[in-house]
Formats: sequence, C-alpha cells, structure tokens
Amino acid sequence: MKKLVTAFATGILGAAIVLAGCSSKEETASPQAEGTATATATAAAASEGLKAATESYKKYVIEQTDLFVQATEAFVDAVKAGDVEKARELYAPSRMYYERIEPIAESFGDLDPNIDAREGDVDESEWRGYHRLEKALWVQKSVEGQDKYADQLLSDSQQLRALVETVEVTPDMLVTGAVGLLNEVSSSKVVGEEERYSHTDLYDFAANVEGAEKIFELLKPELEKKDASLASDIEQKFADLKADLAQYKEGDGYKIYTELKPDQTKKLSQLIDALAEPLSQMGTVLGA
Repeated sequence: MKKLVTAFATGILGAAIVLAGCSSKEETASPQAEGTATATATAAAASEGLKAATESYKKYVIEQTDLFVQATEAFVDAVKAGDVEKARELYAPSRMYYERIEPIAESFGDLDPNIDAREGDVDESEWRGYHRLEKALWVQKSVEGQDKYADQLLSDSQQLRALVETVEVTPDMLVTGAVGLLNEVSSSKVVGEEERYSHTDLYDFAANVEGAEKIFELLKPELEKKDASLASDIEQKFADLKADLAQYKEGDGYKIYTELKPDQTKKLSQLIDALAEPLSQMGTVLGA
C-alpha cells in the first residue's frame, strides 16, 4: 500500500512538472502570438479600408460618366442644330466630367482617342471626338458637315458608360491614376496644348486636379494611419493649388488660358510639381 501511495504521489508530481512546463511555454509564446494577431488584424483592416476606397471610386466614376453622357448629348444637340454659340458654351464644361475620370477612360483601348484625340494624335482619316468639333467651332466657326462626328461622339460616350460598369478598380490604379492626372496637367494643360483652338485649358486643368483630389480623399483615412505627416502635406498642397486656380474663375467657368501671363502659368506648373512629388509617395506608404 505504501508503494502504491508513493507511486501515486510521484505521478502527481511528474504531471505537475509537465503542466508547469507547458504553462511556462505558453506564457513565453503569448506576446509573440498576440503581436502576430495584432499585425494580422491591422493588415486586414487596412485591406478593408482600401477595398472601400476602390468601391467608392468606382461609384464616383460611374456618376461622372453619367453626367458626361448627359452633357455630351446636350453639346451634340447644339452642334447638330447648327448653334455655334451654344455649342461653344457647352464644350469645356462637358469635357470636365471626362477629364476627372481620365485614368479609367484611358484604359479602354481606342475609346479614349476616339473621344479625346487631338489633331495629329491619330491619322486624319480616324480623327474624331471633342477636339475635331472644337476645331470646327473655333477655327472654321461653323459646324456644317459635322453631324457625323457629333453622332460618333455621343455613341462613344455611351459606350464608355457601359464599359465603366465592368472595370475592376484596384488600390494601385487609384495611386497611379492620381499621379497620372497631375502628369496630364504638367505635360499638356500647363503648356496650352490640350485645347489649342478654344484655349479652355483651365477647365481641363481644374478637372484633372479635382479627379486627383477625389482619389486622395478616398485614400486619406488609410494614409493618415500610416503617415499622417504625408497626408497633411498632400492636403496642404492641394489647397495651395486650388487657391491659385480660384483667381482665374469667371462665373461657373474659367478664363481663356491665353489671358494668363508667363509668370502665372509658371506658378501653376510649380504648384503641380510640388504636389506630384508627395502624392507619388502614397503607393509606397499604403503598399498599393
């Protein structure tokens, strides 16, 4: 009996030692496990935040495209009615909807040049779209014989509306899109190449900036979590650029670009470059 009790006691002691050892290992591993769980949860939250941003951006693109089709239809009606004055009035505001969503619009192969090609960008026999009608309105000062191009433009805008439903927006697309919009401004709008006949470049300029700012606003909550200083810097530079643009407003529109002095266009270019640099850092910070 004494041997049985002794063996029993020894067994309990051994079990206690094993359990104590297990407990010790669990306690030692716990902080690491908690850290891994926290990191996983943070990454998941960031992923959800970026997903929400892409979904919101797609809704924005669809809304802008709806408005673009409506505005284009009114513009086309004026062209086909032979109303040069009305068509000129509608031309630049109509194009702003397109310029805001250019990163998406440019992703559909020939559709972008069909809508937005300038003279010389494509073969003369293939040239159509807004800029062909721009030349008729401001150079020929007549829309006689332009019905074909007007009808094509409306059809192309409606095709764009159908295609934006199918596009898959990614975080990377947002970041590159925002930077791309600013590059559009610095490469063609600032130098006055985009609207070479109407000189309504400031409308396009403003719309590109608005499109880029929309992307930033959607990504800002996630960016602030990782680099609040960068988010603040970008926000301030958008404010500086918009404040400078505001001085060229005329009613609901903007001044003719040729009215600006060289030092004014130079300042706009400098503000764009100052904004593009920190904006380009978003992708690295967000891991997009």
